Amino acid sequence: MTDPAAQPVHPQPAHNPIPYLSVIIPIYNGEADLPGLLACLTAQTYPRDRVEYLIVDNGSTDDTLALLQAFETQAINLKVLQEPTIQSSYAARNEGIRSARSPFLAFTDADCRPEPDWLINLIKPFTQETRLGWVAGEVIALESHNWLECYADRQGTLSQTHTLAHSFKPYGQTANLAIRRDCFEAIGGFRPYLTTGGDADICWRILQHPSVTWHFAQDAIVKHHHRSTLSELFSQWRRYGKSNQFLHQLHGISLQPRPKLSYYIYRSARWMLKELPIALINRSQPDLISTPIGLLCLNARWTGQQQSRLDAKAHDIVPIPSIPSKPPGIESVNPSVNRFGFVQSATDGLR
Repeated sequence: MTDPAAQPVHPQPAHNPIPYLSVIIPIYNGEADLPGLLACLTAQTYPRDRVEYLIVDNGSTDDTLALLQAFETQAINLKVLQEPTIQSSYAARNEGIRSARSPFLAFTDADCRPEPDWLINLIKPFTQETRLGWVAGEVIALESHNWLECYADRQGTLSQTHTLAHSFKPYGQTANLAIRRDCFEAIGGFRPYLTTGGDADICWRILQHPSVTWHFAQDAIVKHHHRSTLSELFSQWRRYGKSNQFLHQLHGISLQPRPKLSYYIYRSARWMLKELPIALINRSQPDLISTPIGLLCLNARWTGQQQSRLDAKAHDIVPIPSIPSKPPGIESVNPSVNRFGFVQSATDGLR
């Protein structure tokens, strides 16, 4: 993995203003998440006259849409959109992208809690490096309340450092990711029928162009809850396996080999004879369950990988038009060749 700190910097002119920005957030049955999310968006230090917040309801059956519409005229520039046709967060994000009026698009999720300086720190690298296609911020855990959350916290499960070190290519999770709009205009949007793995797919498609690079903004922080029950945790790891299978079929990445019985036996024996006694002496609850939970998560990931097959529609990529209505001062993007030299046409990159 390229060290982000070592990447060459090509400064833009010092007078470059704070860019216009669109923040896109998909939501589904998220009424319980809305108060915390909206409070965090309202607390952002990014200038309010240069940012719009697009929250896309993905066919909620609770009071999410009504709550959003009630908040729409309040303190921040919030627009409520709907994607009722395709049940997928990626389809909802595409609806946000199509409606966005800015050259930079930031993404997070409804159950995330961005820190006040999140947007300032996430967008800053774009003003310092002209070749950036995307910037990933860090994802850290909210305060842990039970032993399972403490376990996940110790593993750093949410951190972008794992995805940015992916053996195939780096990618950022859409819980905390910013992408130049002209990248979408060149290669199309998220695959709308994907249910997982779309963040890796979009980052990898952008990085296929050799002049495009990426950056890790560690000080652009979003917080997220760990899974608090075993069923939620194992479902998360099955989804990781499902994503691996989908990305294998789309990009040819390696599949996780089936864990060998001898490995399970060895790790279990080591845990019982060495790790467990030490954890009991130290009264460390997370260490008591670290190995068995880890083995169960490994198996859940492999199971998800084996049980998943990519639907034919998941290959589809929708085109993204140019900015529909630009705020004052936003320059037009050349309709045939964008800043990275992507040649654009009605179908280019849409397979």
